[in-house]
Amino acid sequence: MLKRTLAASAALVSAFALASPALAGSSEGKIQVKAFATGVLPDGKISAVKTNTLGAPATTQSKASDAVVPTLAVEYFVSPNFSIETICCVTPHDVNGRGGLAGARLVDNAIILPATVTLKYHFDLGGVKPYLGAGPTHFFIFSEGVGADAATLGVTKVDLSNRFGVALQAGFDLPINDRGLGLSVDAKRYFVNTTASFYKGAAVALETDHKLDPWVVSGGISYRF
Repeated sequence: MLKRTLAASAALVSAFALASPALAGSSEGKIQVKAFATGVLPDGKISAVKTNTLGAPATTQSKASDAVVPTLAVEYFVSPNFSIETICCVTPHDVNGRGGLAGARLVDNAIILPATVTLKYHFDLGGVKPYLGAGPTHFFIFSEGVGADAATLGVTKVDLSNRFGVALQAGFDLPINDRGLGLSVDAKRYFVNTTASFYKGAAVALETDHKLDPWVVSGGISYRF
């Protein structure tokens, strides 16, 4: 996975670098596109147990796996200091047990689409342009499968609910020429929960609330025009 991600990111970087001399980019353009390699570092901790006819131990906890993926960000500058940004990516995660179910595979290959829009304020420090941002997000979670150890307990289906949340953001842009090409580093902290429902047939046998709250850290190349 990591090798494929780095290869994809390298291809995007190369494309931007090759296109930059031919396109009429500008360090003061209205639109900026960024190609990132991104680390997604979620929590996944259980915050409440609603139903437990499955008999999970009282000390059961969980942790969602990390992921490294290519991402794309697009932002529009409404003024020299303010911009609106959205991102495009999907991230795969497993959920494993801790505590009373330490090491148990509970959820396999849940895919998260974090639809996010942030309003950013940019500081101009000459060469480096740091920024701060915040905005709403909605996590669409799909394709989740029953983990091998959950299946041995009789679980036939698992569902992770879609939820709204908030994202906080900080980073910086570093122009490397006057044709719009630059480098960018970005960090976001999401505050989002989900409810995990484990089914035996048509009945919910285990239902738990989870704090996902991932850190999302990115680095890559930007092009402004």
